[in-house]
Amino acid sequence: MYAVVRETSYSPDKPIYEGQQFQQFQQEHSRLRGYQGTIVVEIGSGRFITLTLWQTLEDMTAAREAMGPVVERLLNPLMITPAKLLGTGAVVVNDIT
Repeated sequence: MYAVVRETSYSPDKPIYEGQQFQQFQQEHSRLRGYQGTIVVEIGSGRFITLTLWQTLEDMTAAREAMGPVVERLLNPLMITPAKLLGTGAVVVNDIT
């Protein structure tokens, strides 16, 4: 399994995860080959850490390319600062049940 970790910032006035754009993004994201799930953690003041899991390195790479235009259209207009890619890599421990 492979993961992408990002930090994003949105206006703290309305939770991004309640909005139509985020829900549409998640729907498109979850349809991609190898998608294993996403964990979004609110860390305060409109900031979020997102961990997205993929079955293989190839799935992760293909998804990043495929989702670029979707992010541009749905999420980037809502961000108050550009998303920060914190890293990608192999998952070495996973005890989520």
